[in-house]
This record gives sequence, structure tokens and C-alpha cells, in this order.
Amino acid sequence: MHLFAQTRNDPDAKKILDAVSAKFKSYKAVQASFTYKVENADGKTISSKKGTVFMKGTKYRVSFVGQEIFCDGNNVWTYDKASNEVTITKLDVSSNTLTPQKLFTNFYDKDFLYKLNGEKKVGGRTMQEIEMTPNDKTKTFHKVYLMIDKNAKTIYSTKVLEKAGNRYSYAVNTLNGNANIADSKFVFNKKDYPGVEEVDLR
Repeated sequence: MHLFAQTRNDPDAKKILDAVSAKFKSYKAVQASFTYKVENADGKTISSKKGTVFMKGTKYRVSFVGQEIFCDGNNVWTYDKASNEVTITKLDVSSNTLTPQKLFTNFYDKDFLYKLNGEKKVGGRTMQEIEMTPNDKTKTFHKVYLMIDKNAKTIYSTKVLEKAGNRYSYAVNTLNGNANIADSKFVFNKKDYPGVEEVDLR
């Protein structure tokens, strides 16, 4: 137990994060499948769902069962299947918004203090765990744990601990960094969603 609060970043953790960021930036376009899980403070799973994410430059598209989010780099369309409604907003480029791209690249430098906790074996692969504490104490979460695949230099999972007690995590199941994705995939096309109601908040 050390008595001094951590005041600077761990250089070993920085090396790993920089390598992950550089690897991600070398990708042409990304298609990844993931599992999103929410647990309560006791570690009991409240919900779990699988999704797919597509990324190309600043564009992204996230698909869950019942929900889709499209971003063409300027606008964000959030589609809810149950209500057959799409909400349109402008992409907020400030540091407050966490886009899928930021989760995989250098979002860590200014916003967090981070340190390497060590290595673990997960399903035969060596994972490096990095513990991150947000500098901004008003955030709704107080810790983020990243698991990095040591050999592939990619993020395997991200776990966020909220102050209220819940935890949510994203685990990457498959990742293709050379996917062939048309730009039209990042734009919401009304014709594909008959009778959809648009709520334009731009």
C-alpha cells in the first residue's frame, strides 16, 4: 500500500498505450464485433448484448439489437427500433464525447492518470491490465480498466466503474482492420426504415 497519490503516468503503461494507438491508426477501416455487459456493484450481470462497430476516419456506426448509431463525421443519427424513431444531432467534437475511435486511440493522455497493473492470461493470450483514473473528478465514473492483448497490441476489453456502483464493459470478440466499408454505411437512410419518425435536434 503506498501512501502517496499517483501524480504522474507510468512510462511502461504509456509505451503500451502508444503502441495500441499507433497500431489502430494504421488501420484502413475497422469492423469489430463486441459484447457489452452491465454489472451491479456485486459483479452480478444485469444485461449483456452483442454489437458490431464500423469505423473509418472520423465516421462510425454502432449496431446493437434494437438500436443503431450512425456518424458521418458531422452528424449523429441514433435510431431506436422499438419506437421507430431517429434522433439527429451534430457531432460534438469536444473532449467530453467519447466516440468509438477515441476508445481505441490516444484519449488517455490528457484525461487520465494511468498505470500498468501487470499481466494476466485470458484464454491462452497474455493480457496487460492498465488502470486509469480520470483527472476530472466530476465524471460519473472513477476507474477504467483496459485489457491489452500483449502480442496483437490491440484493446481486448474496457471496463468502466461508475461512482453509483454499476460497471459496464466492452469486450472485443473479432477485429478486422482492413475492412472494405462504403461511406454510405455511415449515413442513416430513411428509405431503409419505413415510417420512421425523425427528431432533428441540430
